[in-house]
Amino acid sequence: MAEYKLLLPSMGEGVMEATIITWLFNEGDNVKEDDSVVEIATDKVDSDVPTPVSGKIVKILKQKDEVAKVGEAIAILEIEGEGAASEEVKTETPAATPDADTLKAIEEPLQATIASNVEFSGDLYLSPLVKSIAQQENISETELKSIKGSGLEGRITKEDILAYVANRGNQPVQQAAPVQAASTPKPAISAPAATIPVSAGDEIIPMDRMRKIIAENMVKAKQIAPHVTSFIETDVTNVVKWRNKNKAIFEKREGEKLTFMPIFVKAVVKAIQDFPMINVSINGENIIKKKNINIGMATALPDGNLIVPVIKNADQLSLSGLAKAINDLAYRARNKKLRPEDTQGATYTISNVGSFGNLMGTPIIPQPQVAILAIGAIVKKPAVLETADGDVIAIRNLMFMSHSYDHRVVDGSLGGMMLKHVHDYLENWDLNTEI
Repeated sequence: MAEYKLLLPSMGEGVMEATIITWLFNEGDNVKEDDSVVEIATDKVDSDVPTPVSGKIVKILKQKDEVAKVGEAIAILEIEGEGAASEEVKTETPAATPDADTLKAIEEPLQATIASNVEFSGDLYLSPLVKSIAQQENISETELKSIKGSGLEGRITKEDILAYVANRGNQPVQQAAPVQAASTPKPAISAPAATIPVSAGDEIIPMDRMRKIIAENMVKAKQIAPHVTSFIETDVTNVVKWRNKNKAIFEKREGEKLTFMPIFVKAVVKAIQDFPMINVSINGENIIKKKNINIGMATALPDGNLIVPVIKNADQLSLSGLAKAINDLAYRARNKKLRPEDTQGATYTISNVGSFGNLMGTPIIPQPQVAILAIGAIVKKPAVLETADGDVIAIRNLMFMSHSYDHRVVDGSLGGMMLKHVHDYLENWDLNTEI
């Protein structure tokens, strides 16, 4: 039998460590490839770590509440084969050349021959078989990062890498890494002027890890950005009629619920395309104009906390694609199945305060974005309509929206016009729009 070191995988840009929440298996338990074996928590999201191999857990190296670094071994598995096979990660010092016995132990259980000295960093979470194929084909780390994995948690499978090899030479050029915003000192959650008295019968409830992170992020966001908020009331009667006409058809065809959110996201994306200077970040005295339109979707969790999964490249998705992406992210958020990368990279955020029956809200702009839209509850009200025969009063579906923006780079004209364009797209929604 051979030993296999289960490493803490890369969890997205900027995530360097994670805290062990709970082990789903005990020492001595057998696990199968792709089984989730441990729940972990990062400063972005809680998620599971699957095992890329089948075997028996012989030793747990990181216990509950301990912190592990990306690329660090968290458990040892016993797998089929001879010798001591293990996952190795690239560090700042050159890795030692494996000896013949180690190579043999890796080759035999995988039935593969390592044909090069290519090494991969802890930024990549590869199974031994996939890593061996990459080494045989001299596939670089940059190329591997361009492959979209179809396996559990987005991992690259054998089929993915073989398909890449078959089509190699026709792959798009890897884009340069984006400029990172300057780091900001970590703010305190609160700084009371005096000790807050605790009276008899008061209950002291320690903040959980996620609530602390939310508190720190909110304080930082308010300290950094001068917030201004504009409001508008929108007639979404056509939107309501369109959804009522299509929701049963869509659910029967796709097996997915059709909510209002895909429509809101579509309108926001169009408005961002009209006013691309809303889709920016500030880096010192520079403005970074984002190429991609990635929409954050504020989502309430069952425990009362908040998380913001991200719809990547929302401008490239159809209404049907948006509906599926939104449903998937919302489901995984509420069931603790999000990957850290699912909460990264937002360039603009929507908060649906109407889902709680609220008419409007003034949300805090998440850094490093410069604007956020709050959508209120849809309410039936009497409204004045202009017709060819004069003004009439009719029952309409009305909704307030509020647009908070960073006054360092977004003035009232830009922030207000952006909001008005979202309003216009929703009010003039085409009842014949295809889904």
